[in-house]
Amino acid sequence: MFKRLFWIGVGVTVGALAVIKAQAYVKANTPDAARAFVFGPDQDHVGMRTLEGLVNEFNATRRAREAELNQHYIDRVAR
Repeated sequence: MFKRLFWIGVGVTVGALAVIKAQAYVKANTPDAARAFVFGPDQDHVGMRTLEGLVNEFNATRRAREAELNQHYIDRVAR
């Protein structure tokens, strides 16, 4: 169990470092116009915008599924 957690932690760390290094390389070696096209106008907060988008999408999907299940439950009780 602890070996798995260790290797998962190593994998997450290596993945995060790879993303950080790749973004630094892109920022250092691309023109401003290309960076603005790829990362958008707010280039310093790409990670936060991505995380915010993931959380918003998760919450929208969760709410839709909850509404579906609630409607299904209401239909069953009403019979």
